[in-house]
Amino acid sequence: MNMESTTKMVSDPYAVDIDSLDFSDGRLFETGLWNSYFERLRNEDPVQYQADSQFGPFWSITRFDDIMFVDKHHELFSSEPAIVIGDMGEEIPLEMFIAMDPPRHDEQRQAVQPVVAPKNLAAMESLIRERVAKILDGLPVGEAFDWVDRVSIELTSQMLATLFNFPFDDRRKLTYWSDMAAGTPEITGGDVTNEERMVALQDCLRTFNQLWQQRQSELEIGEAESFDLISLLLSSDKTDNMIERPMEFLGNILLLIVGGNDTTRNSLTGGLYALNKFPAEFEKLKANPALIPNMVPEIIRWQTPLAHMRRIATQDVALGGKTIKAGDKVVMWYVSGNRDESVIDHADDFIIDRENARQHLSFGFGLHRCMGNRLAEMQLKIVWEEILKRFSNIEVIGEPTLVRSNFVKGYSSMTVKISR
Repeated sequence: MNMESTTKMVSDPYAVDIDSLDFSDGRLFETGLWNSYFERLRNEDPVQYQADSQFGPFWSITRFDDIMFVDKHHELFSSEPAIVIGDMGEEIPLEMFIAMDPPRHDEQRQAVQPVVAPKNLAAMESLIRERVAKILDGLPVGEAFDWVDRVSIELTSQMLATLFNFPFDDRRKLTYWSDMAAGTPEITGGDVTNEERMVALQDCLRTFNQLWQQRQSELEIGEAESFDLISLLLSSDKTDNMIERPMEFLGNILLLIVGGNDTTRNSLTGGLYALNKFPAEFEKLKANPALIPNMVPEIIRWQTPLAHMRRIATQDVALGGKTIKAGDKVVMWYVSGNRDESVIDHADDFIIDRENARQHLSFGFGLHRCMGNRLAEMQLKIVWEEILKRFSNIEVIGEPTLVRSNFVKGYSSMTVKISR
């Protein structure tokens, strides 16, 4: 299997035979060409078998309703052994509950679910607002700076440190490990080297081993039980010995880091970018901040922070006039389904008062639906409430730099200038 795409990217996907296009090429997302590629696939071959790619053969599912069908039928489409288009690699064979089927999936998810229970979210709201205010008040006015670094990564790393009760001064390690976890060409068509990934994940495992031992000691001497993610894993009889299975322990820690990082971080940048691309919507927002709660799911739909999820067919399944064979790899392209005009009117447009704004695929469906969706929405809501209190405008200067990945649809940098 080739580990780099040998397919030449074309700027006009309609100019060549559709079967010659590689929809798994991470460069599609880095260059912004993904939308026209998937538009053609949705219209001409919405359930497509790609026989040859750097990740082997796979099915592309590109329409909203077909993606929902696959996502909701876990008995037909297994999440094991991985949720990304490539395999996780034999050097560090990670296991994580999102890439498990019931009952193991349910047991492990239930252990950490309380961290985002309504009671906990309510308690976190004032802390998030306090941190957002401090970050925004520290931004330079009238001069160019990188929004991704100063706002998106900073806020996300602070929140991850809170969720894990992680040493605050080392918080940037969390977002770095997230970037390393699935950033190689073999896993997602990214540009992280295997050596970089190996070193980062070993550091992550070593650090969280120490945190686990520390929390365990605190619990044993009767210190107050904390609601951070490590303490929750320790408090469930289904996960309290997870540290004895290092690849499962590391896999689930990375899952929780990536889950807490990518949606929030890239939607914080994507929302500001969208408002600059659709300036009438920015004016509408400034005139009526009450639209923020409706705008938040529209940001998450329009951005689609994770481009796909993968499944393996457990039996032959008929879909879209095709037969998917047992054992076939199936890729649900959320990024395509969220632009499906047959379900979402003017799907390419960003409309902050859109009806049914929650009708999107970004959080998935069924038993693997994102457990942190309400936390992500709350963070975005608070950020925009605090932005509108402080600034008359935030202008994006030039185009942002995008991440090379077929999984994380994200931003490396975006230069902005703030006006009071």
